[in-house]
Amino acid sequence: MLRKFNPLLLRAVKHADIHFVRGVTKSSCLQASNVYEPDYLDSLKPKYPQYESLNVQIKGYDYPVLESYQRYLHSIAEYLEIEVSDCYALPAQGMTVQRLKPNSAVIDSEYRLKIYERNLQLQDVDVPIYPMFLRIAQSALPEGVELSVQEHTSECEERRYVPDKDLLELKAELEKMQSGKKK
Repeated sequence: MLRKFNPLLLRAVKHADIHFVRGVTKSSCLQASNVYEPDYLDSLKPKYPQYESLNVQIKGYDYPVLESYQRYLHSIAEYLEIEVSDCYALPAQGMTVQRLKPNSAVIDSEYRLKIYERNLQLQDVDVPIYPMFLRIAQSALPEGVELSVQEHTSECEERRYVPDKDLLELKAELEKMQSGKKK
């Protein structure tokens, strides 16, 4: 039976670059791309795929609860050996809620609420670690707090900085003056 497969094996051996030397098989597995590269470069690559940068965004109405939860997420990330590159708060957003009297358009009461926001920026998160972090974060989520995770973008960075109104007004005046000189 081996004689029938012998020609097939010889063809496979010729294409697989396996050489028979005195009854011992040896295989040459060198790739052209790795010939001139040092071996230590392979050890520098991460073991698992990674997310480059993630933003963990938490929003809520109660600032102390939000700060405490952000501190908890930071400690969980450190425990799971996730690098937290930055933590920051964004300015509070105001919201007005009106309560109407039953069956009418008359306002019974009006409430002014503030929505606070905190962010954690995570760097180089291993793909197998991310679901564990997310499950722990969701299981400890306090009432009234919203959690969202997204990839870091330039829009996230721009939202972080509050524009200086005085500086914007001065720039507008300067542009008006320059446009007046051109005419």
